[in-house]
Amino acid sequence: MHSLLELRHLKTLQALREAGNLLRAATLLNVTQSALSHQIKQLEDHHGTQLFERKSVPVRFTPAGDRLLRLADEVLPRIADAERDLARLQQGEAGQLRIAVECHTCFDWLMPSMDVFRMRWPEVDMDIVSGFQADPVGLLYEHRADVAIVAEIDADEPVDYHALFRFEIVALLAHDHPLAGADYLTAQDFATDTLITYPVPDDMLDVVRQVLKPAGVTTQRRTTELTVAMLQLVASRRGIATLPLWAAQNYLKRDYVLAKRITPDGLTGRLYAACLPELSGKSYLADFVASTRETSYLNLPNVELL
Repeated sequence: MHSLLELRHLKTLQALREAGNLLRAATLLNVTQSALSHQIKQLEDHHGTQLFERKSVPVRFTPAGDRLLRLADEVLPRIADAERDLARLQQGEAGQLRIAVECHTCFDWLMPSMDVFRMRWPEVDMDIVSGFQADPVGLLYEHRADVAIVAEIDADEPVDYHALFRFEIVALLAHDHPLAGADYLTAQDFATDTLITYPVPDDMLDVVRQVLKPAGVTTQRRTTELTVAMLQLVASRRGIATLPLWAAQNYLKRDYVLAKRITPDGLTGRLYAACLPELSGKSYLADFVASTRETSYLNLPNVELL
C-alpha cells in the first residue's frame, strides 16, 4: 500500500492537539486554515477514516488520529534532536544567550520559554542581564547582551529583528471607579486620573506612545516596581494602570480589579527579539525564537503571532 503520510502531517496533528482547533493550529504552523483542512482531508481520504471529530471543543481525536499522534510523539522529537546535532557539528556546540529586557512583565512569558529552550540546547549558556534595561539594544553593541527584547523596530539600528508576538494591553480600574461602567477608555479618560506604571520613561509605555501622546493628553504618573503593588493602588482608587492581559489575568480571575479595553479597537503591544546579524545565523537563536513564539501563543491569553 502506497503511503501518503509525511512529516508535515504528523506536525499538523501535533499542532492541532496542542492548539485545540484548526484556526490556532494553522496560526502555529504559519499556514492558512483552508490549507490545513485540505491536508488533513487528503490524509483521511487516503486512509478511509476520520482523524478527529469536527465539532468537538476542544478537539477530540479518533482512534486513528490517536495512533498517528503516538507516531508523531515518537518520531518528531528524534528528528528535532538529529537536526540540532547536525547544527552543532556544523556551527559548534558552545554558545550563549544573554537576554536583556525592557519590560517588567516580560518574565511572565520569558521564563517558560527559557525552560523549553534549555531542554533543547543544554550546552548553550542562557542568562538574563540583571535589572531593568532602558536601552537593551545598546547592550548588544557593548557585547553585554546577545538578545534584546524590545517593543518597537528601529530601522536605523543595524540589528536583526525577529518577530515574537502581539497582545492586548488593557486598562485596570477599581470596581467603584467612575469609569467602571464604560465599554472602553479613551485618551481623555486618562487626563483627569493618575496613571500607575512601572518606573520607565514615557516613550516606553505603549499607552503613552500610541494613545495619549497622539491625542495631546498628559496625565499624572505614579510608579512602582511591583505588579502586586500596582494592582493594590488600582483597587484602592489611587489611579488607573495598563498591563498586558496575561500579566493581569490572575487578578482578574479573583475579581480584584476590572479590565477595560483602551480605545474601541483595543491597544496592541508587540514584542521582538533583536540581535546582531552574526547571531541570526545560529540555529540555537532560531530555535529560541521559535520556542518563544510557540510557548507564548499556546499559554498566554489573547496572544497572536507576528
